[in-house]
Amino acid sequence: MKNMTLKNITAACHGTFHGDSSFLEKEITGVAIDSRKAAPGFLFVPLKGARVDGHTFIPQIMEQGALATLTEEDPSSLTCPCIHVESCEKALRDIAAFYRMQLDIKVVGITGSVGKTSTKETIASVLSRKYNVLKTEGNFNNGIGLPLTIFNLTEEHEVAVLEMGIDHFGEMHELASISQPDICVITNIGLAHMENLGSRDGILKAKTEVFDHLRPNASVILNGDDDKLSTVAEVQGKKPVFFGLSDQLDAYADGIVSQGLRGTDAVLHLPLGEINVHIPVPGNHMVYNALAGACVGMKLGLTLEEIQTGISSLKTIAGRTNLIDTGSLLIIDDCYNANPVSMKSSLDVLSTATGRTVAVMGDMYELGDKENELHYNTGAHAAEIGIDVICCIGELSHHAYEGAKACAKSSAVLYFKTKQDFLGKIRNVVKKDDTILVKASHGMEFPEIIDVLRQMKF
Repeated sequence: MKNMTLKNITAACHGTFHGDSSFLEKEITGVAIDSRKAAPGFLFVPLKGARVDGHTFIPQIMEQGALATLTEEDPSSLTCPCIHVESCEKALRDIAAFYRMQLDIKVVGITGSVGKTSTKETIASVLSRKYNVLKTEGNFNNGIGLPLTIFNLTEEHEVAVLEMGIDHFGEMHELASISQPDICVITNIGLAHMENLGSRDGILKAKTEVFDHLRPNASVILNGDDDKLSTVAEVQGKKPVFFGLSDQLDAYADGIVSQGLRGTDAVLHLPLGEINVHIPVPGNHMVYNALAGACVGMKLGLTLEEIQTGISSLKTIAGRTNLIDTGSLLIIDDCYNANPVSMKSSLDVLSTATGRTVAVMGDMYELGDKENELHYNTGAHAAEIGIDVICCIGELSHHAYEGAKACAKSSAVLYFKTKQDFLGKIRNVVKKDDTILVKASHGMEFPEIIDVLRQMKF
């Protein structure tokens, strides 16, 4: 890892080195917080969790060939090279920030209330037409996951596409100071994390903390149809690039035609010119992702043809509007997370399916004092757009059940207090050839429902 000597690492995390001084000029080969992943030459970062303290694994990782370890505890008991720090978690972030600056790469930082992951996937798909791209995997978008993603960068990578998720004020300052984006994309200001951020104005304030840590001459790309983001007049003395559906914006789309679960066709009008695109992931909201991808692509020198190809090559990922055809059922696996905006978007996608439609909806967390009303409204929306069977699971989702019942015309509306209650009666609910949406907040652990659906025989 470029310039990642123990000497530089010690300085970066404001630690104190203990051990043979000849090790100070040695470079680490990687960073691990999991003892099972601490390969030869690695730096081990022992984090203290609710159940496990990583410090107990230090002897094991040194036997595996790790070069050194961080420690918050008294280093005198250790016989291996170690760096004593006040907080291993803070040191992890400080070291990642240092490493990011050692690499000659462009960083695209993505945040927003809804659509961060699908936007990240779209941008990465576009940029991979021209560059060697590293992107955030899974849920590695927080104060621990983001540093670990950065440590996966090598000198071969040319662009990093990094997702940044927050739920408290100040968190974006931490994440952005690590990633220091050259290009910043904000998807929207929605309703997620209202419990901690108070209001949409609070969410706007928290998300735009990213502006304080942009690289010089950075580009800012914002959803111009969002009433909050559209108020951002300039960042670092430059006007943002706005995208959306209005022809008054810098980049806009029209000619939008839904192809149902096969995706969406649209015409993108860009400063470089006009292109017809097919977006292979279902949902009209994906048009915004395509526009964001096109804007980033233009900033990094891609041609219109490369942008077009990148959008059409987009693949789905598990838990994110991922289509699973079992031969008997078509499952829309969107169970990684949920909030009212994304829930309604996913229901709209489901409504485009042919045949009988089933929505399996679970609780949405961190919505603050309007959580009951917001659940009610999503249930009502499912009924209003004609979903055939609406299954509401969880204590909060009883309000979604009430909303669906109040608006149902021909929909069957069912309530289950727990996931296990639903699974116990799943064969009474699901029929051969159904199209089924499964969506809830991550804590509801709905992948178990996906697993059962995949194995069902008729």
